[in-house]
Amino acid sequence: MKERKAIFLFIVLLTISSVIIGTLPDRSLDFTLGGIRIKREFGLKRGLDLAGGTHLVFRAEMKDVPLEDRDAALEAAKSNIERRINFFGVNEPVIQTAKVGEEYRLIVELPGIKEIDRAIDLIGSTAQLEFWEQREASPSAGFTKTDLTGKDLKRSQVRFDRNTGSPVVSLDFSPEGGKKFAEVTSRNVGRRVAIFLDERIISDPVVEEPITSGEAIIRGNFTVAEARDLSIKLNAGALPVPIKIIEQRNIGATLGAESVRKSIQAGLVGLSMVAFFMWVYYGRLGFLADLALIIYSLLTLALYKLIPVTLTLPGIAGFILSVGMAVDSNILIFERMKEETRSGKPWRIAMELGFGRAWDSIRDANICTLITCFILFNPFNWNFLNVSGIVRGFALNLALGIFISLFTGIVVTRTLLRVLYRGKEEK
Repeated sequence: MKERKAIFLFIVLLTISSVIIGTLPDRSLDFTLGGIRIKREFGLKRGLDLAGGTHLVFRAEMKDVPLEDRDAALEAAKSNIERRINFFGVNEPVIQTAKVGEEYRLIVELPGIKEIDRAIDLIGSTAQLEFWEQREASPSAGFTKTDLTGKDLKRSQVRFDRNTGSPVVSLDFSPEGGKKFAEVTSRNVGRRVAIFLDERIISDPVVEEPITSGEAIIRGNFTVAEARDLSIKLNAGALPVPIKIIEQRNIGATLGAESVRKSIQAGLVGLSMVAFFMWVYYGRLGFLADLALIIYSLLTLALYKLIPVTLTLPGIAGFILSVGMAVDSNILIFERMKEETRSGKPWRIAMELGFGRAWDSIRDANICTLITCFILFNPFNWNFLNVSGIVRGFALNLALGIFISLFTGIVVTRTLLRVLYRGKEEK
């Protein structure tokens, strides 16, 4: 009994937390925890069809690429751009390849992004990182290239200088890159080692002592946004082929505020009708199922804001579909309970048996749906499966809804029945 009350208390606290999170206004969080600076957007993100965004078309310059390698080069460029956009923090971008005549094109749509120039620079820049050392004969004559490049980089990240507070970009080299960097700094003590980005010098510090830690710092009077964009480019690597922007525009939400409002209204009407049916058909059992359904909705909204999940109209459809599946679980359970009661078993035993015997059907049905969601989401980017961001949004929302519905249908409903419901023989 104590365990049941503890679970019930946990559900109450979880519901209250979900209400608080769900009603908080959308905002950007920026705080320091344990010396680590955490910055992220907190709120509901809207997809291209709900929020609008940026539409870009690039032409891949294939003149120096053999004909038989051009398709592979275009796919490699697409994968590289996807990595850059993921670092940029855009949810559910649409990235497509196309061939128009003899031209190879990349089409990029970024939901919620209005800064076209920054997006173009982030996507299209080559970000070729090179390290050069002073010429031995004449330090004033310039630099010569070393074999240490961005290919030897393991990762980069934005940090803040402890003395000035200005943003810098830290470099963490691979084991092989760390050895190269140690050799370069060892033979250039007292001289300058220049860091070039896209053939432009951005830093040329004097080496005071050999650096064997495999780490370096780029200082360039960056703003936070510039340092972050540079880190993104370095982490994503250089594009395999040059690309040139040939079309750019901001696009508005394809649905419009009125269509979104009607879609939400339709969802609320559907939810209300399902709840009404459960209450009328199953009485007090249905009322407790409706409470679980409300908790399901609150948990889903809270997770949408915490993850965050990008909302598109197909994603909303996935959520509404998962609502029906959540109720379906309760119907299976209640019907099995009725069968056990008709066979003469006491209500408490009938309830426990109903949950236990309905679980096999619930599990199998939801596993089949989750497999479908996995195929639609295509997390490994298999070319023979879907790669559309809109379809992936539907799959993600449906899968998330299934996991939450399993929790509310099995744990929440069962706990509410154990703690709040009394069968006829107990009155």
